[in-house]
Amino acid sequence: MKIDARLTPPRLQPKVDRVFELAGRKIRALDAAWDPAKGTPVFTVRGRYTSRGWTEWTQGFQFGMAFLHFDATGDPAMLRLGREKTVKFMASHVSHTGVHDHGFNNLSTYGNLRRLILEGRADGGRDELNFCELALKVSGAVQAARWSSTAHGTGYIYSFNGPHSLFADTIRSLRSLVVAHQLGHVLMGEGDRRINLLDRALEHLATTARFNVYHGHGRDAYDVRGRVAHESLFNPTDGQYRCPSSQQGYSPFTTWTRGAAWVICGCAELLEFIDVVPGHQLDHGGGRRAVTDLLLQTARATCDYYLEGYSARDGVPYWDSGAPNLGRLGDWRNKKANPFNVWEPVDSSAAAIAAQGFIRLGRWLMANGSPLAGKTYFQAGLTIADTLFAEPYLATDAKHQGLLLHSVYHRPNGWDHLPRGQKVPCGESSMWGDYHALELALLIRRLAEGNYYTFF
Repeated sequence: MKIDARLTPPRLQPKVDRVFELAGRKIRALDAAWDPAKGTPVFTVRGRYTSRGWTEWTQGFQFGMAFLHFDATGDPAMLRLGREKTVKFMASHVSHTGVHDHGFNNLSTYGNLRRLILEGRADGGRDELNFCELALKVSGAVQAARWSSTAHGTGYIYSFNGPHSLFADTIRSLRSLVVAHQLGHVLMGEGDRRINLLDRALEHLATTARFNVYHGHGRDAYDVRGRVAHESLFNPTDGQYRCPSSQQGYSPFTTWTRGAAWVICGCAELLEFIDVVPGHQLDHGGGRRAVTDLLLQTARATCDYYLEGYSARDGVPYWDSGAPNLGRLGDWRNKKANPFNVWEPVDSSAAAIAAQGFIRLGRWLMANGSPLAGKTYFQAGLTIADTLFAEPYLATDAKHQGLLLHSVYHRPNGWDHLPRGQKVPCGESSMWGDYHALELALLIRRLAEGNYYTFF
């Protein structure tokens, strides 16, 4: 990846303004056209959002975008839309016992609204704040109850595949556990056992870092520092680790790039959170230094592999680092990503998710004694944003309901739309890609204004 050291948040402001201008139109258009009886919008086909029954993990992004847009523009209609739809549709997601996605759905809605009220941006009173905080407490506890213990001294929140399955994605759902902990909540188990939510988050982090992220220590024949296995499989009877796997990537021994992006973003956000946690509360993870070192080791390994191993020159990755036809693209790492090629699709949503992680990690390192490394990651995030916030990635066509083009959902299952005349998926959007593009734009706008925000 070629990092542009000249970029600054203020220099990106015109592009950011354009993102919010387009997003406002698209949020309104989707809200007016979408029939809730169809379920949750997931990705576009020929520019129109459609649903895809697997798990309901994207509705929080749909309504969360309205809160992000209000945050940036102050448009009261967007605040009203986000509030109304959160009350009407999100309660079932708070108590959903069948998914590992609480940090996506509920922090994007109840969490954003709570943050806006606490910042004085939204005019909610104590009752609305209590409403949001109760939802976040329950969400964190329900997520933490989806628990498997391992034979290796830790446990993990298991994926929708069942108790044997640990997904890399879920590291960003730890947001739900730590916010609930911050609000003073616990999970109550059998015999009135009080289960600490932060302790569970730290265990999940440790398990993910050990088994889903490679650190170049020779754990198997394909151990390359920073590579991420989408899924780790454990024997549910005795908790022993068995092997890597992949649901949405090409293979267990390659990196599905969106899975790696979740790790990059999730670790960077948790670094920021750990800074505000009293030291004694981190004892279960070995103390502040141990937790911080683990987060840094994991975040920097995955970031370095993104920059050196599978990103194209402009910062956009193809959908998997080992996609079988990448070699047919020639020296693709030293060229801009080509979403219209005939061999392998890019995934702009992975880029949007990772870019936020790069910026947050870079900012943290610059403030904590590593200015050179921090500057590299920070500028990498801005470089990715500079690419995404322009055509061909920014959806400027008013008839297209998406915001960020060239997102891929599930390449192995063949779920993504093939436009006429194309041999690989391209030109379509996803609810998570649109949301994270807007979240990235808001982060850059806040930085340009001398402000900053975190999920907690």
